[in-house]
Amino acid sequence: MLKHRGMPGRLAGTDFQFTIRRANKAGATRLTKRERYADRRAADRRADEGFLGALWALYGEEPFERGNLDAGRLSWLLGREIVAAEDPFDPESYDALLRIDAKRAEASFPAIFDANGGWDAGDDDDEEDDWA
Repeated sequence: MLKHRGMPGRLAGTDFQFTIRRANKAGATRLTKRERYADRRAADRRADEGFLGALWALYGEEPFERGNLDAGRLSWLLGREIVAAEDPFDPESYDALLRIDAKRAEASFPAIFDANGGWDAGDDDDEEDDWA
């Protein structure tokens, strides 16, 4: 099982897990597309955004191996922002290849793709310093 170096283990300050420590002896947990409803908690949406943002920073549109990525967190994005990168796709393999569908991911989580990470710095050159 590939360990994704540079991938955070969880969303900072929460218990939302992004990676697992070791392979399951019984085999990889099956990836299944989970339905996301509009009334999901804000914390769940932040976890999805943080997870996808970390994957985007590591891989961009390049295919990546499932490895030690958490099956539950992947399943919330599977079939929409994260898609199979191989045919046939084995949802019960740690070696399965996935990729980010950038167009759908940007539509769902635009802050990830903002050049400033969601923060608008603006043009401060023309403003006077009131504090001086």
